[in-house]
Amino acid sequence: MKRRSFAALALAGTLVALPALAQDKTTRLWVGFPPGGSVDVIARMLADKMRVSLGQNVIVENKPGAAGRLVMGELKRAAPDGQTLVLTPSGGLVIAPWLYNNIGYDPVKDFTPISRVVTFDFAVTAGPGAPQGDLKSVLAWMKANPGKANYGTSGAGTVPHFAGLLLSQATGVPLTHVPYRGGAPAAQDLIGGQIPLMVDTASETLEHHKAGKVRVVAVTGEQRSKALPEVPTLKEQGIDMAADAFFGLYGPHGMSPDTVARIDRAVSDALKDPAVQDKIRGFGLVPNHAGGADLAATQAAHLKRWEAPIKASGYKAE
Repeated sequence: MKRRSFAALALAGTLVALPALAQDKTTRLWVGFPPGGSVDVIARMLADKMRVSLGQNVIVENKPGAAGRLVMGELKRAAPDGQTLVLTPSGGLVIAPWLYNNIGYDPVKDFTPISRVVTFDFAVTAGPGAPQGDLKSVLAWMKANPGKANYGTSGAGTVPHFAGLLLSQATGVPLTHVPYRGGAPAAQDLIGGQIPLMVDTASETLEHHKAGKVRVVAVTGEQRSKALPEVPTLKEQGIDMAADAFFGLYGPHGMSPDTVARIDRAVSDALKDPAVQDKIRGFGLVPNHAGGADLAATQAAHLKRWEAPIKASGYKAE
């Protein structure tokens, strides 16, 4: 009797320990940017939800450098076991390959697409240094005053940089790019009248627009932004161009389909949480989940979209 009781207790102890074994495995979710930005905050929200869905620890590690390219180089060398992932904006995978002679990785062959997490477009914002009126009025003034035809962005070689270039090509207005070290300093110069126009994520100028300090005169997406429903798209204003971007979750090349599907389900579940959705929208982004195949197709389309304008610009990053 005692022996049977001891065996039962031992079995019960084993069953209780089983969930704890899963906790011994840790998934590292890398972010190639400093803490506090939108990529970092979204990664931490995903990690909190994925811990429950995956039944194991998920920790976020910041590995900033080279606008997110360094962390992709590290991901390339990681084991394809699903324990090392990266949440990244699309620029390092669809813009950087056309800017650098050697970025240290192949954006298609070296990674496994897992989940598209968010999508977003950009805002074209006029400051007090530009005349009142709609975008066409501002562009007409800039064409007549080429020395003042400047637009600011969060940095050289970014998607907003080349979105502004596309705008210049589509309208025939010779816009001059003024790069800043981030969207916040660009927005401050826009408010101060040092630059008349800015192209960047809506989150950088949304509150200033609402406060009446600047005016968002267009959004670059195919449809109007839910955050700025009163602002027309470029196409609605007769300018034939669109530009958008995304955040994607990637792993190293060679991950098994089962592992990819398991992680993607965890991401999908996380993005269904209303609190997570509200937080994402607070950054001017759109929660927009899609699986690995769709992420790969989106990436391929963006790579193709940006090749010609970047090569035509002659711009090469140092």
